[in-house]
Amino acid sequence: MKLNWKTAAAGLLLLTLIVLVIPQTARQSDHDQSKLRSSSEMQIKQQMLEQDVIMTEGLCRKQCQLKMQQVIQQFATDDQAIEPTRLEAMQQDHPHMRYLESHHDGRTSTQGTITDLPPEVKPYIELARDTVKRQRAYESPRISTKDGPYFVTAVIASHGEGYVLGAIRQQVLEHVRVEQRKNLRLVPYPSDARYGIQAADSDTLRKVDVDHPEENEDISHYYKHDVVVRFIEEPDAEALALIGEELDADEIQKTGYAYVFHSRSLTVEQMMDYFQQGHEVHYVEPHYLYVTNEAPNEPNDALYADYQWNLPAIRTETAWGLAEEGEEVIVAVVDTGVDLNHPDLKDRLVLGYNVFTEGSDAYDDVGHGTHVAGIIAAQINNYEGIAGVAPRTRIMPVKVLDETGAGSTYAVAQGIIWATDNGARVINLSLGNYAEAEFLHDAIRYAYDRDVVLVAATGNDHTESPGYPAAYDEVFAVGATDYDQSVAQFSNYGEYVDVAAPGVSIASTYPSNQYAALSGTSMASPHTAALAAMIRSVNPKLTNEQIMQLIRTTAADLGDRGHDRYYGYGQIDVGRAVEAARTSDQSIIKWSENVSRDIDRIKSRYD
Repeated sequence: MKLNWKTAAAGLLLLTLIVLVIPQTARQSDHDQSKLRSSSEMQIKQQMLEQDVIMTEGLCRKQCQLKMQQVIQQFATDDQAIEPTRLEAMQQDHPHMRYLESHHDGRTSTQGTITDLPPEVKPYIELARDTVKRQRAYESPRISTKDGPYFVTAVIASHGEGYVLGAIRQQVLEHVRVEQRKNLRLVPYPSDARYGIQAADSDTLRKVDVDHPEENEDISHYYKHDVVVRFIEEPDAEALALIGEELDADEIQKTGYAYVFHSRSLTVEQMMDYFQQGHEVHYVEPHYLYVTNEAPNEPNDALYADYQWNLPAIRTETAWGLAEEGEEVIVAVVDTGVDLNHPDLKDRLVLGYNVFTEGSDAYDDVGHGTHVAGIIAAQINNYEGIAGVAPRTRIMPVKVLDETGAGSTYAVAQGIIWATDNGARVINLSLGNYAEAEFLHDAIRYAYDRDVVLVAATGNDHTESPGYPAAYDEVFAVGATDYDQSVAQFSNYGEYVDVAAPGVSIASTYPSNQYAALSGTSMASPHTAALAAMIRSVNPKLTNEQIMQLIRTTAADLGDRGHDRYYGYGQIDVGRAVEAARTSDQSIIKWSENVSRDIDRIKSRYD
């Protein structure tokens, strides 16, 4: 249910009358209570910000160690001349690795210069060297320097001599801290003076000063394109390369005595037959997946198991098999742009648009849009980083917010229209404000009338005031939930909310080949946009309105029974929704619409 202006006006008038007749002492008491609530919300948001920073630090450390481990495994088959180029390539891809050092077979190579590092970092490098001499890996605590936080880590060869050591500057922590203070409204925002921005009351347009931010049993599972092999005689680099070519392998990893081969096209059975018929091996077996009580479809993405709580929470893995058989769908991320070179995103992109500079690409200079894009479509099962929600999805980056994370109504409207005209079937809008704008609404109608599904975040001020574009009738409004399926403390709410989705400490892609954890309804919205794309992929006959209705009727009801102002119809259930979409026909959609109307009719009797 969306609020119209008459309802809002009536509510405002009633509120005004109530305020006029409340005694001064009662109003003072309300003011004091409001201040207490504001203070409490600020503390919760600050704790959430620190949680995001800590999780981002964990993502950064693990990703760096995994990349270094991959390099040291490659040294076993490299010749002497190649080793330094491995370090150089790694630093080029990860410029935050300010100093790299490797030691193998008595040879030491470096990339970067120790003298260019802050002096506080150097003792930890010495400690790392002393530690690896004892065949132990090393990881330092966070090192505070005038250039920002650093950490030093060293990984060792699984057998024999050798290590890779690195000094990593974690500027991503400060970037996340700054941007999340804006996104969670811990500071008045936007505040860039060159915009000449003036805050105003959304209903009256009266200018105001904003100086405070609150204003499975007996079954084993294995990867279907992986095998593990231990050879009787170790293959040399040439033999290993030939095996990889014959298996159509895009990755070969050595761990201890065994090799793991991942094929782009061959099944486990085909690869096992290959090794049993043509090679002398101690064994060849499937790459078994050892699990606790997790879903059997857990992907091999390096950061998934430890950090992506959000996808199991909405039963995403159960839908991937169906979605991989569907048609490709383009999702426009109308935002700050996208890191076009990120390894988890670069093969998932289509041509984008930069509203600000005609002919320029939609490169992300903030990080917000890259994070949103990763939630939707980061490549699944590539041993890299994270897994996105939706396979068979392409991201169209549309840059409508500039380097400060802000942009005009005109820019957003332009972006929506361009995306619609250029093939987007779903548009994600993790942005908004509290003022209605007819020009923006016209752009929304333009996209909606052309059967585009528009999904938007409700906002992060924990207010019932309708946020736009989320509150427009044509837009699917999404609030945020946390780990235990409670509404997130920052999430805006109201009768216009359609559903909720995970939005607390969400791990995703970040610029410069990095990963970060962010919180906000901005993170909840792309989970839902991705679900819309999956539904559209498996059943292209469904209209935008039918897709939105299907998401509502398959949501896991939370909070008050039926629709409520905090969760809408509940938290999205990806597995249930995609399965329903695959079997849906017009009669089922019509039935779901009737059920929804009945629920609303019953609920209205008690309002």
